[in-house]
Amino acid sequence: MPKHDEWRGNTAGTAWMHQLLIVTFRYIGLRPVYFFMGLFVAPCYMLFSHKNYISMYHYFRQRHGFSPVKSFWYTYLNHYRFGQIILDRFAVYAGCKYEFELDGNDQFLSLMEKPEGFVILSCHVGNYEIAGYSFASTSKKYNALVFSGEAKTVMENRNTLLSAHNIKMIPVSEDMSHIFEMNNALANGEIVSIPGDRIFGSPKHLECKFFNGTAHLPLGPYAMTVQRGVPAVAIFVMKHSLYKYKVYIRLLNAEETGLQKRNEKIQHLADAFAEEMEKVLRLYPEQWFNYFEFWHDDRNRTEKD
Repeated sequence: MPKHDEWRGNTAGTAWMHQLLIVTFRYIGLRPVYFFMGLFVAPCYMLFSHKNYISMYHYFRQRHGFSPVKSFWYTYLNHYRFGQIILDRFAVYAGCKYEFELDGNDQFLSLMEKPEGFVILSCHVGNYEIAGYSFASTSKKYNALVFSGEAKTVMENRNTLLSAHNIKMIPVSEDMSHIFEMNNALANGEIVSIPGDRIFGSPKHLECKFFNGTAHLPLGPYAMTVQRGVPAVAIFVMKHSLYKYKVYIRLLNAEETGLQKRNEKIQHLADAFAEEMEKVLRLYPEQWFNYFEFWHDDRNRTEKD
């Protein structure tokens, strides 16, 4: 079974480095920092984080069918894009503004007008977090499940910006108390945002077809959605250009004619999320940020290219 906690994805660097980044963005903007990161930082990560590099190379070779040369190039683009997305978060802390193009927002607004709560399924694709820094949740309280091991600077700035937008962070806890908080929020007609691609805590999972392979997705988000009988939407926030993101909002239907059993509805919802995730990655292949062997059928496979 995939140990998705092998790579937590917490932001590298010390507190003073993070503060220096914020000050830098206030005075010189994005382009010079992007240039330095692309020229020096991204290649260093590829060189010294070999395991992460190999898993990403496998993703492009085996899932997108790219040639060895193209896979290597896209692995670099992936590291560069990931660096941009991390830097964009610090740029927001410095007051930088981004443009967002919304695709499917009518479905989201319709859910906001209803009294019941709903679930947002996110994933480690694009830059979902930056949307929370830019949009306020006015009619419903928004609860976001977050990894509790982030750097202090990141957590402090997150809390400041998200609190101002009526967004509450729910840290993942070892005693699983975050599950009770999320259930209570849904019972109160609020929004709960959960990553739908990483297995943390409980080993229970679902097998889903994803890029012609078998991926394990966490059971919890999908089981909770079906058990509570609430709608679910998938949201992907993709880096489009220097100061622009495109937001894809897709309503996921847990119900299907002929599905009566709860476990069938749960599987159907997970399959629907995997399908939408694959669609957006076909458009933005370099914005996949799970730096481990994600596919169950790849974990013991030796690359022979």
